[in-house]
Amino acid sequence: MEGTILVADDDRTIRTVLAQALTRAGCRVRATGTASTLWRWVDEGEGDVIVTDVMMPDGDALDLLPAIKKRRPDLPVIVMSAQNTVMTAIRAAEVGVYEYLPKPFDLKEVLGQVSKALKQKARRTPLAEEEPAREENLPLIGRSPAMQEVYRILARLMNTDLGVMITGESGTGKELVARALHNFGLRKDGPFVAINMAAIPRDLIESELFGHEKGAFTGADRAMAGKFEQARGGTLFLDEVGDMPLDAQTRLLRVLQEGEFTRVGGRDVQSADVRIVAATHQDLRGLIGEGRFREDLFYRLNVVPIRLPPLRERLEDVPDLARAFLRRAENEGLPRKSISKDALDILKKQDWTGNVRELENLMRRLCVLCTDDVISAGVVTQEVSARPTSTAPAQNAQPQRLAHAIEAHLRRYFDLHGDALPPNGLYDRILKEMELPLIALALSATRGNQVRTAELLGINRNTLRKKIRDLDIRVTRGKKMM
Repeated sequence: MEGTILVADDDRTIRTVLAQALTRAGCRVRATGTASTLWRWVDEGEGDVIVTDVMMPDGDALDLLPAIKKRRPDLPVIVMSAQNTVMTAIRAAEVGVYEYLPKPFDLKEVLGQVSKALKQKARRTPLAEEEPAREENLPLIGRSPAMQEVYRILARLMNTDLGVMITGESGTGKELVARALHNFGLRKDGPFVAINMAAIPRDLIESELFGHEKGAFTGADRAMAGKFEQARGGTLFLDEVGDMPLDAQTRLLRVLQEGEFTRVGGRDVQSADVRIVAATHQDLRGLIGEGRFREDLFYRLNVVPIRLPPLRERLEDVPDLARAFLRRAENEGLPRKSISKDALDILKKQDWTGNVRELENLMRRLCVLCTDDVISAGVVTQEVSARPTSTAPAQNAQPQRLAHAIEAHLRRYFDLHGDALPPNGLYDRILKEMELPLIALALSATRGNQVRTAELLGINRNTLRKKIRDLDIRVTRGKKMM
């Protein structure tokens, strides 16, 4: 790498580590601990890339970014932050940073981003004027590494109109992410319309999506606009899209391909001017293999995938979530409560099979049932032990052998098709279903170390890379997610 890198961070150790690493990589480095010095260098024409922390002793670096972009629109800025909230990532995207990296950062990733920035300069449009910082008002809470990846993807999507597929277990907050994409995206001035595909009778799905004319079917005593019409100019959120029947999938695919639709029983063609955000808790690839979900529709919806981690993969976020839910309950008229550290420690040890929704419900219940102002560890222990999801498995339960589990799965699979045969290509589909969790869990166990994962699996590293790409597995280094 060749070029001058301006490093700004009030932590002397971080400045030194970055400066030494960049110097070894062939760069010239100027380092400072203040935003004012950074601005002076920029104003004097110094630097090819900026690497800066957000919080500086003399100001917020993100507040300085619009001025930097106006003065030096071609200067890439890489921002680092220990705040690690979704609003920090969104603010960084709004003011045109080249890349946002949460702290603690991976030094190799910083060097990689600097190298990319030196090669291809930022191509963002400078802001006309500085916008005031917004409050941390999004209902997306958590500073864990698992959530940082979600925030980074969200920040990159805010200024696009791409389709998004959100996957995650029930209760992880998929609709909250969809609303964030809408409220801070290009279509924020339009409507946000949500429809739960699992809650609509199969014979009414097309009418709900596309509307119907009067007399189109029995009971259609008046014309009705569908969700595509209601969401025109905004965002249409298709929740539990994996529950759509195949005939409705076919109609939806045609609308997405052609960009237009007609009401049921109608002839007038209407424009499908919506951004589609879909969500599911199901394994759509598995449904494709079973012939229950169209592969071409999957690729239409899955332009940008976002996986929401279950709460058990981000237990460090439990205290922030619990306190936020107590504040929310208070704002809704429930008694004001705080919670002790010991109580929070107990909450952090739970498995939370119901995820964030289960935690929120528990905090509401504690607000009502706890007579003291401070929720104690004893009260939490009593409530946690009484919840249905806390039931432990029987001690003498024997684990099922893998071969038996696979056989049981395949029997159910063949039974789904009755006397008919499943679609051709069964061998490859089954192997992919087995490979995906095997490789994902192995990567998690090695904290994303692909060399160690290849050794663990006993396969060539190039083979592992190809499978990661083919199976669309997201690799996150540095934290074991098991």
